[in-house]
Amino acid sequence: MYLMHNTIATPKANLAEGDIKVLTKRTQGGGTEVVEAKAGKGSATLSMVYAGAIFADACLKGLNGVPDVVECSFVQSTVTNLPFFASKVRLGKNDVEEVLGLSSLSEYEKNGLESLKLELKASIDKGINFANQS
Repeated sequence: MYLMHNTIATPKANLAEGDIKVLTKRTQGGGTEVVEAKAGKGSATLSMVYAGAIFADACLKGLNGVPDVVECSFVQSTVTNLPFFASKVRLGKNDVEEVLGLSSLSEYEKNGLESLKLELKASIDKGINFANQS
């Protein structure tokens, strides 16, 4: 079975359901895959630093008035029934100016999101408890 994944990426890709599952698993386990490839002698630190630098640059652009700066961020949100969620946000002079939410999700993505909500909620609660104790 082939699925058309709704995405803003170009070119759009027709991926078999099995390929989508394999790519999802590799994306979710990418950090582990890097550690295994380095035989336990390192991690995916460079990619995390790069992502942080890209986000910091976007924040500075927004704070300096550059219009329409959009990045993904884990923020307080009403995108789902969880109090925080990672989605696209519009950054500006006033920090996060708009939470853009999710584009239309495939059934596979909807099911994946639903299956992760309990784990996400537990992580959010742990973070809130930590912040309240600090």
